[in-house]
Amino acid sequence: MNSAVNNGPAQRAPSYYTATLNDPTQYPTLTGTEQVDVAIIGGGFTGVATAVELAERGLKVAIVETNRIGWGASGRNGGQVTGSLSGDEAMRTQMRKRLGEDVDDFIWHLRWRGHEIIERRVERYGIDCDLKRGHLHAAMKPSHMDELQASYDEAQRRGMGDLVHLLDRNAVSEHLQSPLYLGALKNRRNLHLHPLNLCLGEARAAHGLGALVFENSEVLEIVHGPRPAVVTARGRIEARQVLLAGDVYHKLEKRQLKGKIFPAMGGIVTTAPLGELADQINPQDLAVYDCRFVLDYYRLTADKRLLFGGGANYSGKDSRDIEAELRPCIERTFPALKGVPIEFKWSCAMGIVVNRIPQLGKLSDNVWYCQGYSGHGIATSHIMGEIMAEALTGTLEKFDTFAACKHIKVPMGDLLGNPLLAAGMWYYQMLEKLR
Repeated sequence: MNSAVNNGPAQRAPSYYTATLNDPTQYPTLTGTEQVDVAIIGGGFTGVATAVELAERGLKVAIVETNRIGWGASGRNGGQVTGSLSGDEAMRTQMRKRLGEDVDDFIWHLRWRGHEIIERRVERYGIDCDLKRGHLHAAMKPSHMDELQASYDEAQRRGMGDLVHLLDRNAVSEHLQSPLYLGALKNRRNLHLHPLNLCLGEARAAHGLGALVFENSEVLEIVHGPRPAVVTARGRIEARQVLLAGDVYHKLEKRQLKGKIFPAMGGIVTTAPLGELADQINPQDLAVYDCRFVLDYYRLTADKRLLFGGGANYSGKDSRDIEAELRPCIERTFPALKGVPIEFKWSCAMGIVVNRIPQLGKLSDNVWYCQGYSGHGIATSHIMGEIMAEALTGTLEKFDTFAACKHIKVPMGDLLGNPLLAAGMWYYQMLEKLR
């Protein structure tokens, strides 16, 4: 039964998204025993996206979340949905062995599948998440323009036509009141949105399709066997199959997963409402990120605030002064915003994989996992949600393609993983200075 009462609900981290969420639903804590087809551990995008896919196929599903739906990075990120797949070059190299000449087509179509799923779902279930179109990938040096030219050329070969435009410095100045950029790739296929409201809306959609949703229900153990189970302090769910979709927000199955994924802390701030100034600095209401390895990203919210994020702390610890770090970046990007009040600031842990390829696999015959989107989580999680739903219902082609990719498992991962990532990011920062 899905009728227990919460016992001291976890509080979402203070953020602009929390302050503007439009679904205050509190789902119950798991008590007693439930029987389902698929138990999903984790109430972020991977969990809710997979749950909707499975519920639409007629399966009985349960989502079990330690805190609240959208509590982690799914409800705290920059809100950009772009056709940029993390680890696509490594992905292409490894998948070529399996897909041959079809690998480029496979990755290209994968890039945009998340957009299609999100747009379809928002329309079908009436999810209010401030969904908008339009994005700039901005160049800060000539080598960046070379990369954008290559991206533009591929988009044209693939038939994107007027959805993409390559802008020079003068054209960028008509889109952004910023002195920083030499040019940009404008893409009207890319999206931006309120991620927490999307995640909550998808959970509500899954629940409406019959899925059980439990919050404040930390899974303490996965019991493997012919009919696996997930066990919490107060309840148990027995299932035909289990999907572990908690990314870096769990400590389960350490023997197989330890050393494969690591947390990096990202920081975001939101200004006070800008009013008419918002229309001056970003008149077409575009989401933006730049071409650097360690990049800045930003967009306008529905109430015309600037939401701005950047940098990353690869120590795995959240100790930095986010406002002090990001205010100079805002004022450098938009001189007109010098001294603008910052009303919200927060951070989130992103799951980083050494080779940046999303990790899909099986822990036993009927226990699966999916994790590691390395900062590209909104689109990628919806792509992976569809792939996992296909796999859980017997269609394994795409799952097997990802599961065949080899990943680095760092020995003594708790001690060495984040220092390794920090060293790698230092390398890329040095490489950025040279390119």
